[in-house]
Amino acid sequence: MGLQPSTQRRPVKHLKVLLNRVHPIKGLVYKNTRLVDDAAQPNAVRMEVGVRARCGSRGVCSKCGRRGSGYDHLAERRFEFVPLWGIAVVMLYAMRRIDCRQCGVTVERVPWAEGKSSTTLAMQVFLARWAQRLSWQEVADVFWVSWEKVYRAVESVVTYGLAHRDLSNISAIGVDEVAYAKGHRYVTLVYQLDGASRRLLHISEGRTARSLLRFVQMLKRGRIDARSSIRYVCSDMWQAYLKVIAKKLPEALHILDRYHIVANLNKALEQVHAGEARQLQAEGWSILKYSRWLLLRRRKTLDHKKRYRLRQILQWNLRTVRAYLLKESLSALWDYKSPTYAGRCLDAWCRQAMRSRLEPMKKVPRSLRQHRELILNWFVAKRQYNSGIVEGLNALVKLRFRKAFGFRTLEALQVALYHQLGHLPQPQLTHRFC
Repeated sequence: MGLQPSTQRRPVKHLKVLLNRVHPIKGLVYKNTRLVDDAAQPNAVRMEVGVRARCGSRGVCSKCGRRGSGYDHLAERRFEFVPLWGIAVVMLYAMRRIDCRQCGVTVERVPWAEGKSSTTLAMQVFLARWAQRLSWQEVADVFWVSWEKVYRAVESVVTYGLAHRDLSNISAIGVDEVAYAKGHRYVTLVYQLDGASRRLLHISEGRTARSLLRFVQMLKRGRIDARSSIRYVCSDMWQAYLKVIAKKLPEALHILDRYHIVANLNKALEQVHAGEARQLQAEGWSILKYSRWLLLRRRKTLDHKKRYRLRQILQWNLRTVRAYLLKESLSALWDYKSPTYAGRCLDAWCRQAMRSRLEPMKKVPRSLRQHRELILNWFVAKRQYNSGIVEGLNALVKLRFRKAFGFRTLEALQVALYHQLGHLPQPQLTHRFC
């Protein structure tokens, strides 16, 4: 927001009373307030609010935080405040230099801004809260600021939230990876899955063991090791994650749930269907034409017309039909409550699939046998946690990726994801603006 020389200044009465009510500043008082016509923007005004130190007050050292006696004053600085009635508000204050006994002569620390920032903390929180509802560019357009200023506001709030969030008493987490760019560029995401506390805990570039180790190392920081409270871990079959979880979280119950198993089974069915459909089409048969999604969906979700079409396909002795029946028969596994009986059902299905003479389908039981214990842990956990929750959160992540089209760095994406899904604590202000 450009601040241009004014053409006319008009005092605003009683505004000091309002500002002292909604945004009191200890040791400082509001003085003159005025409306300023912006010469560069026709019919545009801004409100300038002067601030001064109370008589006899001592400034706070920006380095050590101790109070010191006044030394001199610097030139007047401008700080952007929350808009009032659609009018841009600017705070004017001549910073004091103080004589600190420990640090010498330093510039004072003001309570409404950090460092050399020209934006008040109240304005940063204000912009950040709106950035959760609108795109960053829309926020910039509505409140007459730059996109970079919105980003810095969100980044400041996220930095505060990450430093002050509570990572104790986390009983269940979910681990997964999401591609954020072309060329197999992934990020590792860790979510908290406890009841209503479903939030993003960690983002790390890559999907390697080191990516997940960064999260484990974060839990070990400080006096309390937050790993001890984690009882359940949900993940897919990615080998790098399996090794880290087994080594660094040995006391947690590691769960491989139905979502990724069904996904692998559907992938195998697609391979069988694609190969046989091409063969039949070359021979002049169209029985499998436009049947891919029909076979991938659960039968109970089909309407009457699609069920009739499915019955026509099942009358044929096809490899695709055998693969479909194998897929449907595995669905009975998830109805069990006992890990023992679920294990028997899983073993029986694996034997049946290995005798199917369908190579894509035979890959699935080989993987299931390798991770049998982890799959049955879902029943041990009484079916409380599954990666379906994780995939739902991943959908929100991918939506954020689409909204963030044009972000040049992964750091910006990380800030956006933490801001939207991290449920981070915000800086405490004297007034809630939105």
